[in-house]
Amino acid sequence: MSTPRFDSGLYGQLRQQAGSAWQDYVAHPFVRQLGAGTLPAPAFHRYLTQDYLFLIHFARAWALLVSKLQTLPEMRTATAALNAIVNELPLHVGYCASWGLSESEIAHQPEAAETMNYTRYVLDIGHTGDALELLVALMPCVAGYAEIGLHLLHDAATVLENNPYASWIRNYGDRDYLASVQAALNLLETVGQQSGAESRLTRLSTIFTTATRLESAFWQMGLNAVTAGAQ
Repeated sequence: MSTPRFDSGLYGQLRQQAGSAWQDYVAHPFVRQLGAGTLPAPAFHRYLTQDYLFLIHFARAWALLVSKLQTLPEMRTATAALNAIVNELPLHVGYCASWGLSESEIAHQPEAAETMNYTRYVLDIGHTGDALELLVALMPCVAGYAEIGLHLLHDAATVLENNPYASWIRNYGDRDYLASVQAALNLLETVGQQSGAESRLTRLSTIFTTATRLESAFWQMGLNAVTAGAQ
């Protein structure tokens, strides 16, 4: 399985146009501390809890995308992504349990403002825009996490020995996971060609960059939990 190309095609254009917002996201202090194994546990707990709630809405967004696509192969690709998220939730719960967080505890947590801002933005794009706009709103998470995970895996500064977050990092080298990311990138390229992406780059770039900034805010939410706990 080859590594997805993050610097080519429509995705590469949108990623480049996001400029400093993209670097703020993929090299966020939360990410760097994950790699170093120095991220405070309360920050990771907060992230894990909100990520569970986030994934529920993310699944809804993929379900909405299925209804907007025109061909059966495209619908199959989006459905596979939806199923992957739904199937991931029990695994996420199991992983949370290893950190002392029960599913009941997670499910009853209120959504953070950052979670609501991000997920409702993506869903709003999905309800008001077409399949291409919704895909663009989804991609900073879909492909961005792969880029972050692969960078951590191959960065000499990353510490895996005795790093409590090593298993989280290693997940992003999984062949099936990377294949699913490549499938999403291919879907973006196909839908972009069908829907005149080149003539819509200004709007698409705004959507992509906004979602990227909301991703950064999601990382920061985890770090803010440490500050809040110290007060």
